[in-house]
Amino acid sequence: MKEKTGFFLTGLAWIFADQLTKALISSRLPLNSTIPVIQDFFHITYIQNAGASFGLFQNKTLAFVFLTAAVVAVLFWLLWKEKPSLGISLILGTVAGGAVGNLMDRIRIGKVIDFIDFRGIWPYIFNVADIAVVCGGILLAWVFIRQELRLSAKPAKEGKNRD
Repeated sequence: MKEKTGFFLTGLAWIFADQLTKALISSRLPLNSTIPVIQDFFHITYIQNAGASFGLFQNKTLAFVFLTAAVVAVLFWLLWKEKPSLGISLILGTVAGGAVGNLMDRIRIGKVIDFIDFRGIWPYIFNVADIAVVCGGILLAWVFIRQELRLSAKPAKEGKNRD
């Protein structure tokens, strides 16, 4: 039960953080404007992205809505069928929260609000939901790779014939 609670609370926290920051940015900045926080390094730049990560696949909103819904459905299925540990549930909640945050934008305005702009370091502007999806995905991959390495390092079972 705590795994499901952790999943939902983590997902809701990411959705809340994402939607709150996007509401603050979109209500205080004109579209396509920027505020330098650290000149030529970190800016708050309000844009709306009609594509996917890195500006790919522009204006495919309906496809992104269905793809995101499918990903979130798979995450729910994993939570219910596989009964992951609390740690994995928190990671799945992070990915789901980020996915739903961007999904809400796509349904509401047909685009995703982006505003985090690290100039000279990262060529693309992103948002809190993107951070959740990427960090959750990296953590999930790390956990699975670690588990696979651990499984492959286990010694052979006793009683097998040795040459």
